[in-house]
Amino acid sequence: MKQGIHPDYHPVVFQDASTGSTFLTRSTATSSRTIEWEDGNSYPLLVVDITADSHPFWTGTQRLVDTAGRVEKFNRRYGKRER
Repeated sequence: MKQGIHPDYHPVVFQDASTGSTFLTRSTATSSRTIEWEDGNSYPLLVVDITADSHPFWTGTQRLVDTAGRVEKFNRRYGKRER
């Protein structure tokens, strides 16, 4: 890798805004807010709206779209039009 062209890659704590859960990972993102982690070190804190802890797909609350109903509704509305 070329030196001096890549951003700093460091440990960061992400916090889910809706559930409050936190996890430590590495990122190039920075923040002025910090949090003391379980290991006693202080890390930058990034608060995000959605994580796997609150995303509907991963929590099992995702709604399925009735695609067959959509096709039937389309056919009723527009049907087989003649040219």
